[in-house]
Order: sequence, then C-alpha cells, then structure tokens
Amino acid sequence: MIKGVKIIPIETYEDERGLFAEMFRKDNLLSDVLSQIQMATFSWTKPGVVRGPHEHRYQTDSFFFIGPSDFRLYLWDNRKNSPTFRNKMIEDVGRSNMTAVIVPQGVVHAYKNIGDTEGLSIDFPDKLYRGIDKKEKPDEIKHETDKNSPFIID
Repeated sequence: MIKGVKIIPIETYEDERGLFAEMFRKDNLLSDVLSQIQMATFSWTKPGVVRGPHEHRYQTDSFFFIGPSDFRLYLWDNRKNSPTFRNKMIEDVGRSNMTAVIVPQGVVHAYKNIGDTEGLSIDFPDKLYRGIDKKEKPDEIKHETDKNSPFIID
C-alpha cells in the first residue's frame, strides 16, 4: 500500500444493450479529489507501450482505466516524509478491471498497455498543465529518461 493512493473499482452494469458505469458520484471516495479538477486529459496507448515513470511535485492525478485494453499500473512512493516511502504497488487495470486511481503528488507512476489493442486512460488532474495560458514550467519529474532511476518497469 501507498499512503494517499486510492484504487477504486468501477462498478459496471451489463445487459443485452451493453455496459453502463458511473465514473464519478458526489457521494463516493472521488468526490473530494474531483471537486478540485482543473482540466481533463486522455491518452490512447498502443500495445506494449509504457507511459512514465514520472511524478508531480504539486499535482494529484485522478486516472480512469476503462478499456478497451488492459494496463499494468506501477506506483512508487517517493515522498521522504511518508510512512510508505519507497513502497511499490502494481495493479492490473483496464477493461478486465475497470478502475479509478488517485495518485497524490510525490507518487511516481507509470503504466504499460499489456493488451493487444490500444488502451484509453482518462485523467482529471487538480492543476493546470504549465499553469494559466501554459506560461509555467511543467510540474513533472521525468524518471523515464534517467538511466539510474530506481523506478523500473518489469
């Protein structure tokens, strides 16, 4: 476990028409975090591709992994004052395990598409990327370019 990380299964309802799910409700665990959202992003990731690892100093991410592929999600606590400092979590998420994931600032995160089709991830961060009118430096520490990084994707 990593303090502050929340892994929330998305409850789905299937019938002859297809599938329905609630991504957000004001009365669930996501309500406090999502009430602070500043923007929404999504990415399509090709099979076998890894995004990350990186972390944010100030931003909390609220990811939704719903398919059509599956991802292996990697999380490392990089907050020196955290009781779970250096703990690592790995979760398989996506179409076979629709999941919302809250990733607080200072938690390194990455995900790899482990399926055989493109996968969609949706993020609702609580900070604007590069600030208002994109005039600030990105709040991002990219570990994927560091050959000596302790944050290794298996």
